[in-house]
Amino acid sequence: MCYSAQIEADYDKFVREWGAIISIKRFVELFWEKRKDGGWTKIPKAMREAFRRPQGEEGFELAKIVAEGDRELADKLQADLAMQEERLAKAQAVLDGPKPTKKAAEDVRIATNKIKAARRNLDDLTRGDPDPKDSRIYPGSYAPVMIEKDGQRIVVPMRYQCRLPGWTEVIERKYPGTYNARRDKLEESWPKLFGHRHGIMIVNRFYENVARHKMEGRELAPGEKEENVVLEFDPQPPQEMLVACLWNMSPKGDGDADLFSFAAITDEPPPEVAAAGHDRCIVPIKPEHVDAWLNPDPNNLEALYAILDDRARPYYAHKLAA
Repeated sequence: MCYSAQIEADYDKFVREWGAIISIKRFVELFWEKRKDGGWTKIPKAMREAFRRPQGEEGFELAKIVAEGDRELADKLQADLAMQEERLAKAQAVLDGPKPTKKAAEDVRIATNKIKAARRNLDDLTRGDPDPKDSRIYPGSYAPVMIEKDGQRIVVPMRYQCRLPGWTEVIERKYPGTYNARRDKLEESWPKLFGHRHGIMIVNRFYENVARHKMEGRELAPGEKEENVVLEFDPQPPQEMLVACLWNMSPKGDGDADLFSFAAITDEPPPEVAAAGHDRCIVPIKPEHVDAWLNPDPNNLEALYAILDDRARPYYAHKLAA
């Protein structure tokens, strides 16, 4: 499954290369909702930065929401930082006193870690130079997804974890893996979306959790505990991959706004991904199949499987993620 990916958040590129329009209305609704419900960090920094320079009346509204949302997040991080610095000072005073306690030692450890995290997050928030991690998504994050409606390609921000038709939030919590739509389960688990609601997410690389011993091509040693590592997979030559996705819209499923959510289709891995210790891989479709993929015929699923089989096939070089 695609645990994480680095997305394309250059909306001008969607317009220029794919003839898509940007659903500004939906971006406004999402940004407003995430600012209100405390989920601001679920929107990758690259997605927010892309709207900081406004174009048109709706663009000004969106730029204002971005500026206010970032300012509120900075205030929260500053408050968290001050609280942890106070906690650290009190705990250190106890440790330096005549009766040091285990609780004080634990408070020092926790506060120190939280101070580092808060400062790191503040630095990331205020940093002006772009960084690859600004466009990295995880399950629960939002990403731009290209779909087609009434003959027009549209870019819509969607949550990377699909809420299937008829599901409630309660049902969804029982099935946290719905960011991964397995190719061999499309008709069994995804029949209301496969052949009906198709999308494309553009990514530059993806990341996977693997066991260290599998990455190293060996068995666990006697008494050795399994250790997880995160691998970064980069297509060679470097390229943007048009990842096949399924999506859904749940009315009023995101607070006061409709919830648009999606899953990436995955399949058996190519040899180099399997050799690195992982058993799934995203499916990047070829540019010549974009029209057919975004306009699926539910009565001709074989044609859709053929698109998935005739996929782009870069070589995936891997390394330990930073």
